[in-house]
Amino acid sequence: MNHVTSLDALSLQNSWITIGTFDGVHRGHQALTHTLVEGAHQQGHPAVVITFFPHPTVVLGKNPPPGYLTSPDERARYLGELGVDWVVTLTFDLNMASLSAAEFMQWLTAHLGVRYLVIGYDFALGRGREGTPERLQAIGRQLGYEVILTHPIQEGEQPISSSHIRHLILQGEIEAANRWLGRPYSIEGTVVRGDGRGHTLGFPTANLTIWPEKLLPANGVYATWAWVGAKRLAAVTNLGLRPTFDSPLPQRHLEAHLLDFTGDLYHQTLKLDFVARLRPEQRFASIEALKIQIQNDIRKAREILNHVP
Repeated sequence: MNHVTSLDALSLQNSWITIGTFDGVHRGHQALTHTLVEGAHQQGHPAVVITFFPHPTVVLGKNPPPGYLTSPDERARYLGELGVDWVVTLTFDLNMASLSAAEFMQWLTAHLGVRYLVIGYDFALGRGREGTPERLQAIGRQLGYEVILTHPIQEGEQPISSSHIRHLILQGEIEAANRWLGRPYSIEGTVVRGDGRGHTLGFPTANLTIWPEKLLPANGVYATWAWVGAKRLAAVTNLGLRPTFDSPLPQRHLEAHLLDFTGDLYHQTLKLDFVARLRPEQRFASIEALKIQIQNDIRKAREILNHVP
């Protein structure tokens, strides 16, 4: 998979393309991408995803999301795992927002030789979202591409959407969010030195510094898988303000206690796959009460993770 941030150096022919934000690369995105990749590769042509950063709603100030499910690099990696050949992450700004659907498609066609455009049933692009599927089909007759419409993927009776997945994560409903995503929600960061409280308690933790625009779940304690390189380890992860320890300037901390692990993780990259929320964050009357609860959290996390493939 090739990930680029500009069309300038691209000169492809007979591309199959799709366009969208694709935040989360959830099950709906995956189904659309499967149609794209299967069709393109059957004909021996490139499968291309055109995506944007920042999110258009952030630039336009229309109910911006509370955080991103995936960074641009994470999103490109997930799309590459689905078989996409090229991911083009374009910088969305007011100049791009001012383009008509025809202008935007002319620009793409000049660089990608668009042959097929694969889009969802409710897709729209261009100034004022005037580029509806019907309008894009009309433009395609002029530019030489065909439009393929895909059906929505639903969870129950509701179409899967990034916005609802964000809502579930903010509520701490990780298991439901994971069903909608089609994989565990993950957060990746660099291990940094903390204040050493976990080690003092007998439960050393890896403290993570993460991308500030990443969406964080509700405060609480979670059963997670921690990835150290290619090695997966069971972990109990705490996210929150650590209310048992008074702090003059409380801020949210993300720290993971890796079970059955000893070693130095400082400055390494650690990825956490969130599997289930064990409990909300709470204040304990004593350090001993906190230690007993941590032991209970570890036992419960093991039970959950032992049943996760």
